[in-house]
Order: sequence, then structure tokens, then C-alpha cells
Amino acid sequence: MNQSRSMAVLYVILSILLLIVIMPFIWMLLGSLKSQGELLQVPPTFLPEAPSWDNFARLFQRLDFGRYFLNSTVVAVVVTVANLVFCSMLGYALAHLNFPGKKIIFGAVLGTLMIPGLVTFIPQFVLVVNMGLGNTLPALFLPFLAGPFGVFLMRQFFLGMPRDLLEAGRLDGASELGIFFRLFLPLAGPALATLGILTFLSSWNNFLWPLVVASTEDTYTLPVALALVSTGQNQTDYGLLLAGACVVVLPILLVFLFFQRYFIEGIATTGIK
Repeated sequence: MNQSRSMAVLYVILSILLLIVIMPFIWMLLGSLKSQGELLQVPPTFLPEAPSWDNFARLFQRLDFGRYFLNSTVVAVVVTVANLVFCSMLGYALAHLNFPGKKIIFGAVLGTLMIPGLVTFIPQFVLVVNMGLGNTLPALFLPFLAGPFGVFLMRQFFLGMPRDLLEAGRLDGASELGIFFRLFLPLAGPALATLGILTFLSSWNNFLWPLVVASTEDTYTLPVALALVSTGQNQTDYGLLLAGACVVVLPILLVFLFFQRYFIEGIATTGIK
């Protein structure tokens, strides 16, 4: 009886915490169905008085949605695929290969994890401009093709895999690339799913870098275009902004729901707490 009561209390607490977590998303969805006047009234209303899809209609009318969605998709996919390949290759090398400077490289990876992104923001911008890539799509993804967190994550996963697998591949005459792509990489699904979700999320929601690098609408991503189109001369169009936020967050939810099992398994097996 005491155990049942404890479980009931636990479920109540977890339900309250879940409600706190998802409340901003519920408010965003309900707010996208309200008019500007209702969003600004005091005290605020929780449920829309007259639900309307007008904000979504105005969103697609005012935005070149197809172009911005394509730009965001191209940048996010390229960054995600590149991180999956390059981070897993370096993580494998740091975990199972012996070469001069291995400890120095791993120390540099750990050191890079401690450096805030804003510290390297200006040097990256100057480098991209000097390469003649300003206001281009490559400028949006080239600085992010590999990240230190991804290298560390994949190294931790590969360290948990038996070294006998590596020795068996070498005895069979396979090359190091063959061992990596045929033996280790197919078994790294959970870690790859974790890295892919986190990288896609970060790239899709990236706002500051595209805002600075992209100077024309041809290279705008969705977050940048949404922020610029929803801000007028006098006030922010909150209904349009919330409708756009719903659209922007939808691909992230779909990706996470599809790969959530692998994501949880990857977090558990790599030792990231």
C-alpha cells in the first residue's frame, strides 16, 4: 500500500514537472491562434477568445517560405551529415588508434569545449569574409562542419566497444578505413542518432551567425527571416512571431520523435550525464 502511494506521489510530481516543461509550447500554440489585440491585453487570456488561423495565413503570404525553408534545410543537413562523418572518424582515431600527438589533440578538443562560441565569432566572420564567402550558403555551414562535443561524444562511445573487434578486422586484412566503416560505424547507431539530433537542433535554430553573415533575403534562414518580418517600425507582431515559431519547431519535434529511442540509448551508452 505504501509503495502504491509512493508511486502515485511520484507520478503526480512528474506530471507537474512535465506540465511546466511543455507549458511554453502550449502557450506558443495557443498564442498563434490569437489576434494581436488579444495577445497584448491585460490580464492575458490563456485560451483564444476567437481562434483563427489568420497568423499562419499571413506568415506564408509575407514570407518566401519555400526559399527560407530550403536554406535552413540545406544548412542543417550539411552540418549534421558532416559532423556525423568527421566527428565519428576523429572519435574513432582518438579511441583506438595510436599516433604521435594523440593526447595533445584530445586535450585540444577538451579545451575547445571550454571556450564560449562568442569568443571565436569574430575570427570566424573575418575568415569567412576574407575567403570571399560572405552572404553565401557555404558561409552558413563551413565553420560548423565538425564540433568538439561531437568528437568527445563519439570517442566515449567507441571506447566502450571491444578492441577485439579492431584486432579481428586487422587479422582479416581490412584497412583502417574499412574497419571503421564496416565494423565500428554500423554499431554506432545510438551515438550517431544522439549526435545527429543535437547537431540538427543547434544548426536549425542558429540565429546569430546567419543574421550576421546573410545580408540578403536569398540567404536568409527561417529564424532570421521570421525575426525580421515580424518586427515592424512600432511594435512586434507577436501573433506572426508565434505562428512562425510553431512552424520552425515542427521539424525538430518530428526528428526527435523519430529518433528518440536511439537518442536515449546513445546518452546512456556514451556516459554523458
